[in-house]
This record gives sequence, structure tokens and C-alpha cells, in this order.
Amino acid sequence: MTDQLYKTMNDGHKIPVVGLGTWKSEPGDSTYNAVLASINAGYRHIDTARAYDNESDVGRAVNDAEVPRDDLFITTKLWNKDQGYQTALEACEKSLARLDCDYIDLYLIHWPLKELRNDSWRAFIELQEKGLCKSIGVSNFTIDNLKELEAKYGILPAINQVEFHPYHYQKELLEYCNFKNIIIEAYSPLVHAKRMDEPRLVAISDELSKTPAQVLIRWAMQRGMVVLPKSVNQNRIIENFAVFDFEISDSLMKRLDDLDERFVTCWDPHNPPPYAPV
Repeated sequence: MTDQLYKTMNDGHKIPVVGLGTWKSEPGDSTYNAVLASINAGYRHIDTARAYDNESDVGRAVNDAEVPRDDLFITTKLWNKDQGYQTALEACEKSLARLDCDYIDLYLIHWPLKELRNDSWRAFIELQEKGLCKSIGVSNFTIDNLKELEAKYGILPAINQVEFHPYHYQKELLEYCNFKNIIIEAYSPLVHAKRMDEPRLVAISDELSKTPAQVLIRWAMQRGMVVLPKSVNQNRIIENFAVFDFEISDSLMKRLDDLDERFVTCWDPHNPPPYAPV
């Protein structure tokens, strides 16, 4: 059994609150071993993407794990070069083949490409209706992007996966998604280790007798988010999951909120990256 916690999405499906991120996990044994280590540590949620080039390694580990597939939650994402209606349908089938599974628990549009995101979302609705994807969502979408989808289709994403941590506290986006019953999924919650020695964070972690990483993960959980810490180090994978045995007080949560400096470690959603190479 796992002590993983779950949140219920707006489509009725449940999503584990802490998942393993695999962005920048090297394809091959590095990703495979990290996924197996995370499952053995209690994780039941693995996040990958076509753009990460490690879907097949995630799928191999999931199939080799001594945990039934139905007990695991696998997310992958539609990359920019595959956006559009027909190409999105085809891309999903290819991701399923690489993952070597019959369905995807959560399929996300990776970036809000202006000319193609609406057609991609139309394909996602169809994929969900066919049962190839249990839940559908988006990544890096702004409030305006979400409003556009709702106006055009009336079907909101279950998830909006964005960079989120106390140093980039997107409070307005979080409040809007909460109002619309869209769960925010926090990627890069550990700020790519660029603030682990920051004195205010260290002081709070000392008060709680927890590591800075555990404090950052727990902060996101208590703000109602799903969290995706990434590591390929077995000890850190275990550490990042040991976040269910403590709570951060309201006063310390406020101090963490006040760390915000709009520090973006990845890309600005208003300026998506170029198409991935073939």
C-alpha cells in the first residue's frame, strides 16, 4: 500500500498529489531506474512527455514494476510539432505505443500555440470520449488561454500544469483555476535547486526540521496543487515523497508566500519554445 494522497479532478477521476517529474531525465536506464525507484518508494504518479524523449523508458519501468497498471497514474503531453486536430489524434496513438499501454491517465497540451491549440483541444475531447485518455488537460496556459477554450468548447481542462513555487507564486492564476475547478499541477517546484540555500527558506526548513525540498513540496500541496518534483537520485526521490507526516502553519505559509519574486526558471508561457526537431 502507498500513503500517497489523491485529489479529485473535475471529470471525477483521481490524481495522486505527488508525482515524479521526468523532464531532463536522460532517456534510457537513468529514467527507467528513477521511475522504478519512485514506484518502490510509494509514488503512483509519473509525468513524462513526447518532448522528453523518454516515454518508452517510463513505459518499460511501469510494465516491470510490481504494481498493477490500474494503480498507477501516467501523464504525457502533446508536443508542439504534433499540434492540430488530426496530428494530435495520431500523436496520442504513438505515445500509447511508446508507453506500451492501452490508455493514458492524463494527456496534456504542452504549450498554448496560438494557431493550433483549439484544434488540439478538439482532438483531446475526442480522445477522451474514445477512452484512450481518461483525463485531458493543458500545460503553460494563461487565464486568457483557459477562457478561450471554455468559450469555444465549454469543456474545461482537468489540469493546468505550470511552473509554480514560492519564488514564482502565480496567485491570480491559482485563484482563477480554483474558481473553475481546474487543478494546478506544479512543475519545477524545487526551483531547479536555485534557491535551496536561500536564507529565508533555510530558516523555515530548520523550524520544521525538514529539508528545503520537502518544505517547497508541502507548500504546494497545502496550496491545493499537485506537485511534480524531479530527481534521478534514489535518496532524493525518497526524500521528496516524505512530505505526508507534517503540516506548515498558516504563519509559515504566509512567510513562504512572501518569497515571491516572479522567478521563472523555465520558459515564459507567453513566448513558447520553437517546434521540437524531428
